[in-house]
Amino acid sequence: MSIIVKFFVAPDDTSAALTLQTGPGRTFESLSFGSFDPEEAVLEWECLLAGGSFEELVEAGEPRVVAGQDNEGCVVFAISPRLSTALADAEHSRLRDVAASWVQLRAEDGEVIDAEIAEAIVGDLAALVSNARRQSQNVYCWVA
Repeated sequence: MSIIVKFFVAPDDTSAALTLQTGPGRTFESLSFGSFDPEEAVLEWECLLAGGSFEELVEAGEPRVVAGQDNEGCVVFAISPRLSTALADAEHSRLRDVAASWVQLRAEDGEVIDAEIAEAIVGDLAALVSNARRQSQNVYCWVA
């Protein structure tokens, strides 16, 4: 389980990878959260918003790591273009439904996530993705 989760906007993989040791800091627009597995979450959100299966996404190499190693300290990964599009295009009510479904999925695995916090995470990430798209940039996640 990660302790610090920061979703952030960066122009490209190279710029995003430079955040590996210290996080995005003030250099990049970001959102900070904690105490959930963001790699698993982005896959679940993509399944809930855009369809497909968790296993298919994992087999396709999602989420795509741009720096660091899984389970070995900090990691930076990219939010997939498919998830970015789904988040940016979703209406608020759809995002609320996805957050509620995510809370249920996590509860089935014994993880408790507050419904309001889940809604804030999904809604804030959708807003961040929308801002990034307007700037022709991408969204990444730094995990420590």
